[in-house]
Amino acid sequence: MFNRQRNSAFIWFALVLLLIPFAAVSDQHKASESHADIKLLVLGDSLSAAYGLKAPEGWVSLLQNMWEKNHSGIDVVNAAISGETTDGGLARLPRLLTQHQPTHLLIELGGNDGLQGHNVNKLRVNLRKMVDIAHDAGVEVFIQEMQIPTNYGRRYNKLFTESFALVAEEKDVPLVPFFLTDIALDSSLMQRDGIHPNAEAQPLIAEFMRRELEKLLF
Repeated sequence: MFNRQRNSAFIWFALVLLLIPFAAVSDQHKASESHADIKLLVLGDSLSAAYGLKAPEGWVSLLQNMWEKNHSGIDVVNAAISGETTDGGLARLPRLLTQHQPTHLLIELGGNDGLQGHNVNKLRVNLRKMVDIAHDAGVEVFIQEMQIPTNYGRRYNKLFTESFALVAEEKDVPLVPFFLTDIALDSSLMQRDGIHPNAEAQPLIAEFMRRELEKLLF
């Protein structure tokens, strides 16, 4: 998730910030009240919750704006919370599906599991359960690939990163590439914590996600 050359002090400082839980969910639209043909629920962490920014500056909101201009039949609900783990996402998912009744779900979770050193098998179990819950509700699922700093050790990093592709293959759902692969290497696109993308990076992420998701939605 991060620049390999980041100073470890910045990583730990950013880690503390990333793990701060924020209770508020920023739903970009009252999607449950809309009549969109496609309703995408984003279940994510601080990387999708516009951490350190105003909600309209975040990539999820910008993506909604793009689609409003070009695809009037798409609505987006941002259910991302800073500090969220797959445990938290799994616990919240049934209520979110009932509340918003999406047609599609993007799972952008797992980064905090890795930063906390959670058991990789538990991470995979949680991802599988979220996919199953969504499928049982008739919702199509996309899994976002996630990455963590290399200082967690080669073996753990490998197992962690492989988890997303593994579950996506097992459950036959699309895997969306990690959206910070290039951005995290450019300090001008990152906030001072060295972990979260800044306002300048958000349109780039939104455009990246637009291209990736439109391949799957249309």
